[in-house]
Amino acid sequence: MRREVTLRDVAELAGVSSRTVSNVVNGYANVTARTKERVQRAVDELGYRPNVLARNLAQGRSGQIAVVVPYLDTPYFAELLQSVIRAARISGYNVLIDQTDGDPEHERGFIAHGSRRLLFDGVIFSPLGLDQQALADRDPALPLVILGERTSDGTFDHIGIDDVAASRQATEHLLDLGRRRVAAIGDQPYATGEAAQLRTRGFRQAHEGRGRPVHEDLIIGTPRFNRPDGARAMAHLLDGENPPDAVFCYSDLVALGAIHAILARGLRVPEDVAVIGYDDIEDGRYSNPTVTTISPDKEWIATTAVERLLLRIGSSTPPPGLELRAPHKLIVRESTTGTISRQ
Repeated sequence: MRREVTLRDVAELAGVSSRTVSNVVNGYANVTARTKERVQRAVDELGYRPNVLARNLAQGRSGQIAVVVPYLDTPYFAELLQSVIRAARISGYNVLIDQTDGDPEHERGFIAHGSRRLLFDGVIFSPLGLDQQALADRDPALPLVILGERTSDGTFDHIGIDDVAASRQATEHLLDLGRRRVAAIGDQPYATGEAAQLRTRGFRQAHEGRGRPVHEDLIIGTPRFNRPDGARAMAHLLDGENPPDAVFCYSDLVALGAIHAILARGLRVPEDVAVIGYDDIEDGRYSNPTVTTISPDKEWIATTAVERLLLRIGSSTPPPGLELRAPHKLIVRESTTGTISRQ
């Protein structure tokens, strides 16, 4: 029978102390990237698996973290969750996943005082229905990392994307192609629509920076960032007296719906209407045409969220909350230029 691989075995192979290996597998931050990589190679080579049950029983923990998102049928969240699960598994944690549909009461149940705390040790949370004040009323003892557009109050970490800068870059791409009437699909001018509002702000800033007027009749709202809403909004734009020759969609799903509506009218993408999306989901890489998009670094978001949450779980004195911005880049594909750039 094969002997069980121990933490000491990993330490010897990696040339570090057992304490250092423990810090790496538990997600503590006081380890250099080079040392962490060396330890991880040893972990993978030996097939080491931490004795999570014993460790958690000794520390009074469940060994599970919760990841709470609005929708599981959205490819962006599905892809993000895969990365979160991988990052958590490396540190010996299981992941509980819940879909809230943006329901405020359901979301509040995950952060209320004492709620469900026996089920998980901390939460990675992308709220849709809760506003900033509701987050402030949470259980302060709950280790929490927020994704999206609710800023930190100093007691939890917030990981977001610079939606204004990214949306400005997307819109500038269309304007720099010589498009004269650029539309925007996805505005949400209500209390919990911060991400959409920031993307609209970036859309406006791009026009201002290029000295071009914003066509207010071409800014169209949608209740969700999905294909049907994108298709309906695009059909509405095409029915107007002066339809757009380009459109910035606030998600790739919206872009896919918009492209469907354009092609259904016998028009061409990008010759008649150029389309750019946001999220860089896999569907957009294999659609026809492929979708130009803003690509947030989902792997970075997931890994950073897990690292920060485990740091909070493992600390008797939680660190101050951080505001962290994920990298993003423009990926140019067929829906705006007719060609795919080498990235």
